[in-house]
Amino acid sequence: MTSAVDGLKQRFVEMSRADGDGVYRDGAAKRKARTDLAMACLRDLWDEACEAVAFDVPKTGVGLGAVGSLARGQVGPCSDLDLVLIYDAKALNDQQLNALANKLWYPVWDCGLDLDQSVRTRAQCEAVTDHDLPAAMGWLDVVPVAGDVELIRSTALSILERWRKAARKRLPELLDSATARLDEFGRMEYLNQPDIKEARGGLRDSVLVSALAASWLADRPHGRYDDAVERLLDVRDCIHLVAGKDANRLLSPYQAEVAAMLGLADPTLPQGEREAKSVDDLQTLLARLGRQIAFSLDATASRAGHSLTHEKPRFAFFQLAKPWAHGKREAPKFELLAPGIAKHEGEVVLAPGVDPATDATLALRVGVAAAESGLPIAPATLNNLRRCPIRDSVWDEESRGLFVRLLACSDSLLTVWEELDFVDIPGRWIPEWLGVRNRPSTSAAHRYTIDRHMVEVVTRLGRMSPSETPYDDAHYHALLLAGILHDIGKRPGVRDHAAEGARHAGAILKRMGYSADTVRWVTVLVREHLTLSDYATGRNPNDPVVGDDLAACVDRDPVLLDMLFDLTRADGSSLGATAGETISKQYGWSRWRESLVRTMYAAARYHM
Repeated sequence: MTSAVDGLKQRFVEMSRADGDGVYRDGAAKRKARTDLAMACLRDLWDEACEAVAFDVPKTGVGLGAVGSLARGQVGPCSDLDLVLIYDAKALNDQQLNALANKLWYPVWDCGLDLDQSVRTRAQCEAVTDHDLPAAMGWLDVVPVAGDVELIRSTALSILERWRKAARKRLPELLDSATARLDEFGRMEYLNQPDIKEARGGLRDSVLVSALAASWLADRPHGRYDDAVERLLDVRDCIHLVAGKDANRLLSPYQAEVAAMLGLADPTLPQGEREAKSVDDLQTLLARLGRQIAFSLDATASRAGHSLTHEKPRFAFFQLAKPWAHGKREAPKFELLAPGIAKHEGEVVLAPGVDPATDATLALRVGVAAAESGLPIAPATLNNLRRCPIRDSVWDEESRGLFVRLLACSDSLLTVWEELDFVDIPGRWIPEWLGVRNRPSTSAAHRYTIDRHMVEVVTRLGRMSPSETPYDDAHYHALLLAGILHDIGKRPGVRDHAAEGARHAGAILKRMGYSADTVRWVTVLVREHLTLSDYATGRNPNDPVVGDDLAACVDRDPVLLDMLFDLTRADGSSLGATAGETISKQYGWSRWRESLVRTMYAAARYHM
C-alpha cells in the first residue's frame, strides 16, 4: 500500500542534483523546495492516517508539528525529519493516540528517512523544554503541519514565552553548552575533518544565535552572518549528496568531491593538483564561515550578558520620592590591566580615550592581557584592533617581549590567538603566517590544520628541560619561537618543509630584530624538528655513528638537544591518534614512542 511520503527521500535527492557542470547552485531555493515538498507530503500523510484509523480524529485537540531543520526551512538532501504529535488528553485515549501515531511514523520509516518523533501534551512539551536545554532550543521553531493548527501555535507560543522568562537564568547554561561542544568537537576552522554541525562555528552555533535572539536579550546579527550560515548549509547539502546519507562530518574521502560541487575546483589545473588545491580552498572557505559564525555567537552572547548586567535600573535616591524624575546611570567601571587595556564586565576592552590607529603594540598588549587574565576579548575591541598601524618590519624590545609573553601563556594562547586571527592580526605580525593559515595537513596523522597545530605545539612547551634544569630566558624564548614557526614551511609544492621552514624562520626573526643567537637556535630547531623522531624510529641508537651524527645536527650543544627533545615531544603529542592511542588519548606520543626518542636523545647526549 502506497503512502503520501513514498519515495520522498529519493525526491529530495533528485531535486538537489548539481547543475550540468557539477556545481551545486541555488542552495537556499533548493532547501525551500525540499521543505515545501516535505510539508505538503506530511499534510497528505496526516489525511491518510486520519482515514486509516478506526475512529474519527477530532478537528481539535490533536495536531502534527515540525521541529528542527524542517521547521527552520533548512532540510538537506538526506536530513531526518523532526516531528511531534501534540494532543489534548481529553481528545483521544491512549489506544487511539498510539494507532494514529503508528499511521504517521511507519510510512516515514518505510520511505527510508530517519525520523525523530515524539508524542506529547502541551504540558509535557513545556516540561521538556523547561528542563532540557537542547530540546528547548529545538522547540523554539515549532511550526504546524496538520490537524489542530491552533494547538500547535499556542504550544509554540507558550514555549517561546517560557524561554524568554527563563532565558536570563538559563544564559549561563546555554553558553556552557557551547563550551562543552567546543571541548568535544573543536573549532571548525582548525580541523582537517570537521563536524560542520557540532564544531565551534558550525550550524549548531547558528541555532544558539537564534535562541539568544528569541530571548530578547540581544539582537540577531544579519548581513555577513546570514550569508555564512547559508553557505555552510550549502556545504552540508553537498556532504549529504556525496555521502548519500545524513552526515555532518566532512571526512577526507568526501572533500575533493564536495569542493568540486561548491565550485572550488579549477578546471585549468591538471587532475591531482586540481583536487589538492580545491581541498585547500574548501578548508579556507570553512575557516572563513566558521570564524564568522563563531564571532557572531560571541558578539550576541556578549550583548546578552551586558543586557543582564544593566537590566537593573540605576536611579538616584531622590527618585524614590519622585519616580518620574530622570536618574543618572552609573559610569562604567574599568579595571586597568595594562596601558590602554582594561577589564569591563568580564571582558578585555580598550580603556577610555585609547585610539587604536596610533598604537602599533596595542594588539599585542590586548592579547597578553586577555591570555594572562583568562578573559575573552570584547567583540567590539577585536574590531577596533583592525585599525592598529601594525607593520611586520617594525619591532622593538617592547613588542618582542610582548610576543614571547603571549606565546608563554600555555592553554590560554589557543583562545586568544584564534580571537586575534579572526581580525587578521597574526598575519600582519608575520605575513608568512598567511601561507599556512587554514591549510589542511596532507598527513593523516594530523588532527588540526597547519596553523592550529603550530599554536597547539607552543602551548605544550614549558620551562623545564629534559635535563631537569629550567631554561634561561633566552633559550626558553627561542623554544617558543621555534614552536610557532616549526611548520611555517608547509606550503604547496614544498617537498622538504623543514628546510623551507628554516629559511623562512631565519628571515622572520631577523626582520623582527631578534639576536643572532636566537635566530641560529630557532633556525636549527625548525630545520631539525623531525630529525630526533626520524632517528628514533629508523636508526640504531647503539651505533656510535648514529649518536654522533645526531649530536652534530644540533651543533653538539646539549641545551639545543634538550630544546629539540621538547619540540619533538610537543609536536608528536599534538598529532592525531593512532589505532592504539585512541583510548589512552596519548595522541602521537605513546610510552613506546617516548621511550624510543629518549633512548636516541641519550645516545646523542653521550657524544656531546
